[in-house]
Amino acid sequence: MDRRELADFLRSRRERITPADVGLAAGPRRRTPGLRREEVAQLAYISTEYYTRLEQARAPRPSLEVLAQVARALRLSDAERDHLHHLAGTPPGPPPGPSREVRQSIVDLLHRLPQAAAIVISATHEVIAWNDLAAALMEDFSALSRRDRNLVRRAFLGPHPKSGRLYGVSDSAEFAISSVQHLRAASARYPGDAELTGLVAELLDGSEEFAALWAAHDVTASPTLCKTFHHPVVGPVVVNCDVLDIADRDQRVVIYTAAPGSPSEEALRLLSVVGTQRLDVPG
Repeated sequence: MDRRELADFLRSRRERITPADVGLAAGPRRRTPGLRREEVAQLAYISTEYYTRLEQARAPRPSLEVLAQVARALRLSDAERDHLHHLAGTPPGPPPGPSREVRQSIVDLLHRLPQAAAIVISATHEVIAWNDLAAALMEDFSALSRRDRNLVRRAFLGPHPKSGRLYGVSDSAEFAISSVQHLRAASARYPGDAELTGLVAELLDGSEEFAALWAAHDVTASPTLCKTFHHPVVGPVVVNCDVLDIADRDQRVVIYTAAPGSPSEEALRLLSVVGTQRLDVPG
């Protein structure tokens, strides 16, 4: 265990995080750059005294549980988490589970794309952030439980309304294949995650199609560059599909845009005004 290097590393990570990053009020007279030690301790569910001793290079070797809690509190990437373990003299194990915390800058980015429908999905295909146009094009995700925001579960287990599987997208069969491949790869990265294991077990039990695709052991998915949403209000919406990887969180930003001047661009513009209202349903 390299106490001095561990102390310096923890201090440097703490000083780069602002209170706003973790949902805390900055308050007056804040002289410390980033978070205070007591704030990190609170987020990590450990005592302020023990965390202070870690930063002063006076603490005994932290347990695996403490390291995991500190890594979450400091929003460490996988590489930083591994480095933390090496400094503490404890070999890093697999990541504890897929991250569901979306960086504020990514959330801000979604809302700065008013002409594009954009979502963030976790390693398990759970929709964890979205903008207003995505909610209008696909579904009002704010009205759904976490369980129902998982796109793999919805693709294989439903519900499947009259518009078709998964918002009536034209590539629903291709999505089914690629989502299983992504989930297979994620299960290898997070072998100890109970939620992911439970999701796979549920899908294997409830869908013969999923079980057959899972048995293929494929992990390479081909990107979909264009797809059509069959929307109940504005009809078919043809969009380009671009995916940006957020490597340190194992998340992806999916951005749907229509060709300039196309009927689909007009449809998205109408949806941006209509929002999640259902004009096809009598008032």
